Amino acid sequence: MSATSTRLDWSRVAATAALTALLACDGRGSKSATTDSATSSRPFRVALLTPGPISDRSWNGGAYDGLLAIRDSLGAQISHVQTKTPAEFEENFRQYGAQGYDLVIGHGFEFQDAAVRVAPEFPKTLYVTTSGNTVRPNVAGIQFAFEEASYLAGILAAGMTKSAAIGAIGGTELPPVKRSFEAYGAGARSVNPRIGVVVSYVGNWDDVSAGKEQALAQIGRRTDVIFQNADAAGLGVFQAARETRSVYVIGANADQNAVAPEVTLGSVVIDLRHAFLLVARDVKERRFTPRVVALGIRENVVRLVMNPTLEARIPATTRSVIDSVQKRLFDGSLKLVDSTGAFVSP
Repeated sequence: MSATSTRLDWSRVAATAALTALLACDGRGSKSATTDSATSSRPFRVALLTPGPISDRSWNGGAYDGLLAIRDSLGAQISHVQTKTPAEFEENFRQYGAQGYDLVIGHGFEFQDAAVRVAPEFPKTLYVTTSGNTVRPNVAGIQFAFEEASYLAGILAAGMTKSAAIGAIGGTELPPVKRSFEAYGAGARSVNPRIGVVVSYVGNWDDVSAGKEQALAQIGRRTDVIFQNADAAGLGVFQAARETRSVYVIGANADQNAVAPEVTLGSVVIDLRHAFLLVARDVKERRFTPRVVALGIRENVVRLVMNPTLEARIPATTRSVIDSVQKRLFDGSLKLVDSTGAFVSP
């Protein structure tokens, strides 16, 4: 073999090697592009944990409506589970994190501790707790200014009571519920300082019969307007009001005006569809920063919704005061919650 042919053979080897390297490079580039495309086309996945049944027509049902809104508006794959105990909170948080969900919502103040324990294990999953104020690298909270609409509900109750005794019934004494009842009482006393407020708790969120018993006990103490925030147990308050026909009810969390329209003055509503979409859209578009998201009347998330069936019975002066205070809450000239989320009586 001549030197010339040897050089030609090596040239072919070099050319072949270069071509192979180029193809390999192209192959890697193509694989990378495919991976990026697969990542970008991966479905947005959102899960919801509720502490009670979504049939309550209140706190849990509203949250499930919000989850459906995320599915319909953002094309998300969704999942829901009802949980009752802190151990179940943690177990389901962990399962959704392991399955690669992008956003997991624990619907209630009581989910915060479980979120903090589980979140570090799944840094790519954002855990959000409603009524929560805990923030970590992948934990956030949504605070609803429920106190604002509860204050308006107190004004409404003061305008409708004949006995100067009004009531409030909660599921359990969670801080957000307690603050809303404080605001309710303050709103009523802003109209009539002599009004008495009877507050009681069912002890759970599910027992309809116990909710009814609490309402009957308050009616026995001459209360004639009851603000209930007890989820499924609160349905018992509507039953008591409907049967006795001696008391009005104000609903909570969802628009409950149709539950018992003949005795329901209005509802303190949290628009959970709107609230969940605000957060979920930012999470999907990767622009959400973990923080406490504060939503109230100014954001059109919390409001008092009058029952049109009974609205004509509300005195014009009461409606006027409610409208005036609502405008002040909207423009920020009246503040009922401080920087820590505590209720501040005006």
